[in-house]
Amino acid sequence: MKDRKIVLSTDNKHKIKEMKEILKDLDIEVLSKEDIGLNNFDVVEDGTTLEENSIKKAKALKEKTPFMVMADDSGLFVESLNGEPGVYSARYAGEEGNDDKNNQKLLQMMKDLPMDKRKASFFSVIALITENGEVLTVKGECKGSIGFELKGHNDFGYDPLFTPEGYEKTFAELSGEVKNKISHRAKALEEIKKTLTNLLEN
Repeated sequence: MKDRKIVLSTDNKHKIKEMKEILKDLDIEVLSKEDIGLNNFDVVEDGTTLEENSIKKAKALKEKTPFMVMADDSGLFVESLNGEPGVYSARYAGEEGNDDKNNQKLLQMMKDLPMDKRKASFFSVIALITENGEVLTVKGECKGSIGFELKGHNDFGYDPLFTPEGYEKTFAELSGEVKNKISHRAKALEEIKKTLTNLLEN
C-alpha cells in the first residue's frame, strides 16, 4: 500500500488515465476527485493566465483534502493572433468545450494567413500543492503550426488543426502513443514527475 496520495483536479477520464500511467512507478497513490467523493466539485476558471487557473483549481481542491493535489490548464497560443485563443481556448467561440465551433472560428481568424504566419504553441501548466500547502508549478510546451483544414479523428480540441514541429501529421492523425510522448501535457507531466520524485525522497 502506497503511503502518500495525490488527488487530480479533473473530470477528464483521458487525462486521469494519462497521469496515472506517467506517475505509476512512483511510490504515490493517484486518485481522482470521484475516488474521494468530490465528483461534482467544480471550479470556475476565470484566471487571465494558465498559471492562475491551474493554481486556483488546485487551491480549491486542497481545501477539501489533506492529500497532495494537482491541477492543470492548457491552451493553444497562435503567434499571428497575439496569442489567441490562449487561456480562452476551451471557449474561444463562446460555448465551453465546443471543439467544432472553436476550430471553425480559428480557421476563420486565420483564413488569409500563409503557412509561414501560422506558427503556434500548445502550453500546459500543472500546479501541485503538497500536504503542507506548498504550491509548485511546471510548464510544458509543444511548438507547431496551424493547418488550413481539419485532419484526423483522434483526440479532441484543436488537435485536427495542429501539426507539431518535426511531423507532417496533425495531433489528431498521430497515434495516442506518439502524442503522449511529445505533447505539452506529457512534457509538463514529466517535469511534475521529477518534482514528485524529489518530494518523495526528502
